[in-house]
Amino acid sequence: MAESTRLKGTNSSQLTVQVVEHVRGMILTGELRPGDRLPPERELSRKLKISRSSLRSGIGFLSAMGVLKSRHGAGTFVADGPPALDASSLTVLGALHGFQAWQMFEARLMIERSVAGLAAARATDEHIAELAEEVAEMYAFLDDPHEYLIHDVRFHRTISRAAGNPILATLMETITAALYDGRSQTVELAVDLKQSADMHREIYRAIKMRSPEQAQQAMEQHLNEARKAQEVEGSRTEPPASHTPRIRKPAEKTRQPNRA
Repeated sequence: MAESTRLKGTNSSQLTVQVVEHVRGMILTGELRPGDRLPPERELSRKLKISRSSLRSGIGFLSAMGVLKSRHGAGTFVADGPPALDASSLTVLGALHGFQAWQMFEARLMIERSVAGLAAARATDEHIAELAEEVAEMYAFLDDPHEYLIHDVRFHRTISRAAGNPILATLMETITAALYDGRSQTVELAVDLKQSADMHREIYRAIKMRSPEQAQQAMEQHLNEARKAQEVEGSRTEPPASHTPRIRKPAEKTRQPNRA
């Protein structure tokens, strides 16, 4: 199933797909190019005949995928980096060839551990400021798993860009998009987003300190813990042994947000 059809809620999903397809069309036709600003929300929502909240949901999804980038006080722009509109290719290959979750994590660990080290050595002040902002947003949205996940993805994407190697950034983009595709379906069952935010903060601190070794260690610890946490999330969505219909558990409440 394509990534755009795996979003939360049927009606919400359909409206989000509508936004994604509209922006995709504008990019493919050249109406929007890398670095261009999106039309105002009011204009887009009126053109698509949807509410602004639905429009923001679609824009948030595209931002998490790296297609768009929001700038405070300036608007939303088409990203300058490698396009991620076709990043679902890894998800499709996984479905065809039976990629296992642990294999995805292993590949991610091998690449992103090194990427974190490069980021610690090469990150600009702008990259570090972006990482700090995403960490703060993660703490602010501990009680909103889907919004938290968007900032989680943005954090890792910023690290990929900070590494200064577009090939590694493209590889990470593809892997991250595939993982986001699955995680968006289980993140509401997350047990402790506060712990996850704390680990992201440690990665940020290591990069800010310009310590490649600490950044690699912090990233490795984070990814290992993330794999365990997501295995728990996945197990909580498994149907019981009997054939009785499964009732989906409501999302657990997380702790109150604490700023970094």
